[in-house]
Amino acid sequence: MKQSLFQEFEEVSAQQWKQKIQYDLKGQDYNEKLVYKSLDGIDIKPFYTAEDVEEIISTPSPKNWNICERIYVSSAEKGNQKAVHALEKGAESLWFIIPTEEIDLSILLKNINKEIPVYISTQFFSLDYFGKINSLLKGKNHNIFLQHDIVGNLAATGNWFSSLSEDFKILDEICKKAEGFKSVISVDASLFQNAGATIPQQLAYALAHANEYLNHFEKNSFFGRKDKFELQFVIASGSNYFFEIAKIKAFRWLFSTLAKQYQVPENCHILAMPSKRNKTLYDYNVNLLRTTTESMSAILGGADAVYNLPYDAVFHKNNEFGDRIARNQLLVMKNEAYLDKVSNAAEGSYYIESLTRQLAKKALEIFKDIEKGGGFLSQLKEGTIQKKIKESAQAEQEKFNSEDLVLVGTNKFPNPEDRMQNELQLFPFLKKNPRKTLIQPILERRLSEELEQERLEKEKAE
Repeated sequence: MKQSLFQEFEEVSAQQWKQKIQYDLKGQDYNEKLVYKSLDGIDIKPFYTAEDVEEIISTPSPKNWNICERIYVSSAEKGNQKAVHALEKGAESLWFIIPTEEIDLSILLKNINKEIPVYISTQFFSLDYFGKINSLLKGKNHNIFLQHDIVGNLAATGNWFSSLSEDFKILDEICKKAEGFKSVISVDASLFQNAGATIPQQLAYALAHANEYLNHFEKNSFFGRKDKFELQFVIASGSNYFFEIAKIKAFRWLFSTLAKQYQVPENCHILAMPSKRNKTLYDYNVNLLRTTTESMSAILGGADAVYNLPYDAVFHKNNEFGDRIARNQLLVMKNEAYLDKVSNAAEGSYYIESLTRQLAKKALEIFKDIEKGGGFLSQLKEGTIQKKIKESAQAEQEKFNSEDLVLVGTNKFPNPEDRMQNELQLFPFLKKNPRKTLIQPILERRLSEELEQERLEKEKAE
């Protein structure tokens, strides 16, 4: 008869562990000494047991994840060359950023296998251009995700492409004709992370953002084929490793709950990428470590595809070396760390399960407040969303300024010999472009910008 290796040991309850810890603290306060209070409003205990988990949260999770390559398309020919090269070097999906209607998609997609997932994001909103895409791909069994996000454009720029009524009118026409596409609507939730929102805020705003589309289509009786309606989300992962794993799990759980109300598919497609908020100009090689852990969080959290930000993306134009290193980081995770062998690998972890539930609960409270206030669009117009994000960003910025939040090589252990003035190919700071807007835009800003500007000024003075 087989016997358990641990049968001779008595079970130890959470209370017994806590009593032992308090004894070893010799009178020091347990909550002050060992409980960490996060900016997300969650208290992190020093240990977790089964008693902390009400039940395992089962969330839809992809069986595998794709390595994605993002390509800014300055010309169709060059974009196609880069895409084919990236696929040869290990990329498994492509993300095209298209700036103008002059880009010929027939050239851009030449020699790309129709089974390759392709994300197409246009920096304009045109029914005519969609018509060209639709005509080109009609009747072909392609694997293309169109990324239209008119609400996200309003949030990021302060303006609609044309107007509220015109943008939704064009979106309706696109959705009616987009039979062969995997998805046509994308919610860019990375904006909230990069602007400094807390994780519960990011989850709530992404959910409320999506709800604007779901509510619009339900009111306009658009759900004729609910089984085909799938939303996609772009999510950015920050540096808090376990929190970010729990964030994606919590979002899938929240979205499936919302989707049930509209009777649309409970699964959603998630394209994840590292945050820009904690990336630094000085000691930029440390960004490699940051993007590695952030990509791992996205993978273990359950993203469908992961695009890795190059270590020098803050200040360099796209270049072969930076792109190759970023791609190879993901290839190592897939082929050497075997992070593609198990689906939903984080399920069952007491700590992550507890975090997932707490983050979802806080996000749901914020979401309900947004809906009571008239919904996401209404709160954007009133400036409420922008104000809340600004407050959270400022609290995080103060922690960075006081060195409670550390970015190694920048506000802690900097290399005074670093010189970056002659390395800048891109403007690495928040661009100020005064213009008339309908609402105050949500602005992305890195934590280290002010400190970096001071260092650059010193370089110029030398």
